[in-house]
Order: sequence, then structure tokens, then C-alpha cells
Amino acid sequence: MENRHRALALLVALLWGINFIAIDFSLQHFPPFFLAGLRFLVIAVPTVLLIPRPRVEWKWLIGYGLGFGTLQFAFLFLALTTGMPTGLASLVLQASAPFTVLLGALLLRERISPVQATGITIAVLGMVAIGWYRSQAAALLPVLLTLCGALGWAFGNLCNRKANPSNPLHLTLWMSIVPPLPMFALSAFVEGPTTGWAALGESFSSATGLWALAGLSFTVLLATILGTGIWTWLMRRYPAGVVAPFSLLVPVVGFSSAWLVLGERPAAIELGAGAIVVFGVLLGSIRLRRTTARDLTPPSTDRTPHHAAKP
Repeated sequence: MENRHRALALLVALLWGINFIAIDFSLQHFPPFFLAGLRFLVIAVPTVLLIPRPRVEWKWLIGYGLGFGTLQFAFLFLALTTGMPTGLASLVLQASAPFTVLLGALLLRERISPVQATGITIAVLGMVAIGWYRSQAAALLPVLLTLCGALGWAFGNLCNRKANPSNPLHLTLWMSIVPPLPMFALSAFVEGPTTGWAALGESFSSATGLWALAGLSFTVLLATILGTGIWTWLMRRYPAGVVAPFSLLVPVVGFSSAWLVLGERPAAIELGAGAIVVFGVLLGSIRLRRTTARDLTPPSTDRTPHHAAKP
């Protein structure tokens, strides 16, 4: 990979890691389910008007939207509002990687190599260590909610893979039409039919509201559109195994930025278990196979490797 492209990959990890801080700012003003719906509504409207619909089956597009968009962010935002530290959330959400491998084996009959199985086991042990430590402090529920979000992301990954889009970025953008309706319905039922909209109306007249809007803008424009766009371009140019490991820097940025901006100080056992999880995820992403000249040649067609979009 060229140095300038490494710099772009590092930029994406930076944007995605800082995005957890942006989400925290937004959640200080907006209720979680409403915020999740609003995030995708802001993307969905211009997408429907300006972006051609990807030629994929509707069931996979809807499944991708429900898994990645609805389940992941409903559980993640709920976890953050119930006490999940922002930096730790950026780490635990990486459980989507081993979840994706396991679900691929169970539902799509994909083979798991011994190396991948070892990596998954290591990552799970790291998660168990974090869960055990959190349970001692009576804060296990936010971790479990974040894991449910990671599982939803994994289901979305499988639907993305089955969709087999010719342009993954178009699929990622069109996926945004799915979450708003169920998220707004859930918000109306749990948070109240007018709570979120009232918060939106008040957001322009208070400092907290303006910071919440700034966080939402960062999430939509920088983390989602710019970050995902760069990531998609890199995935088109290089093999997935070259690009994907850069996503493991996201929790590093998440921990660091939460420490600097929010004053969150993770315990030593959380940092150690987090390092174990990252190592396990990296090991679990390795697929040993024979390398050919074709593997080293950037694709010249629109068919691209599938990838997972970040929060």
C-alpha cells in the first residue's frame, strides 16, 4: 500500500474513533432511539433523490439496514445512555468481526480455519474478562447491550455479503432508508411521541443542543459519508486483508479520545483485555490461502470485495 493510501486509512480510523465522542455529545441532548432514526434520515433523503438504487434484491438491502442500521445503533445508543463508557464501546463493538465469522459458518456454511477459530476464542476470552470486571461493578448490562449491537452489525454484514453489490458505497447509502421508520416508531413507543422532535426543535437554542447538532453533523458528513467513501475506495484498490486491519485502530482512537475529551480512565484490566480482544479479532480475520498474481492486481471491474461500514 502506498504511503498516501496508508494515511487515508489512518484518517478513516481517526474519524471512526472520534465518532464515538460525537455520538456522546449528541446523546446528551437527543433520546437514543430518536437520534438513531435522525442520523439515518439525514442520509436517506439526499440518497433517494441523488443516488441510483443499487441493483440488489430488496430482502438483502432491508436486512442490511435492519442489522447494521437498526439493531446495531439501537443497542449501541441505549448502551451509551445506560452507562457504557464511550471508549470501551468502541472496543466491544469490534466483537462484530468474530460474530460475522461465526454467523457465516452457521448460516452460509463458510469454513472457519484453525487460525480463525483460535482468534475468535481469544477475542471471546477478552470479552469475558471485560464482562466479568464490569459485573463486579454492577455495570454488565451496558456491555451486553453493546454486544447485542455488535451482533446486529454481524447480521448486517451477512446481508451485505449476500447482496453482492456492484457499488458497495451505493448500498451503504441506500441502506439508510431502512432504519428511520422502525427507529422513530420505537422512539415514539419508548421515549414518547413528541420527545425527540421537541429536542430537535430546542437544539438550536441551547449550547447542549448545538453541540448535539455538531456531533450529528460529524457522524453524518465525516464518519459516515467521508469515512465510508474513503474506506470503500481503498477496498476497491487493495485486497481486503491489506485494508481491514486498519479498523483495529478504531478502539485505540476511541479509548484515547474518550480519555482526553471525556476524562474516561479505563481500568488496567480493561486495557489488557481490550488488547487481547484486538489481537483476537486481527487473528480471526486472517484467511490463509495461496496468493496469486490476480490477488495482487487491483480489480478493473465494478465487482468489489464486501466490507463492513463503521459507526
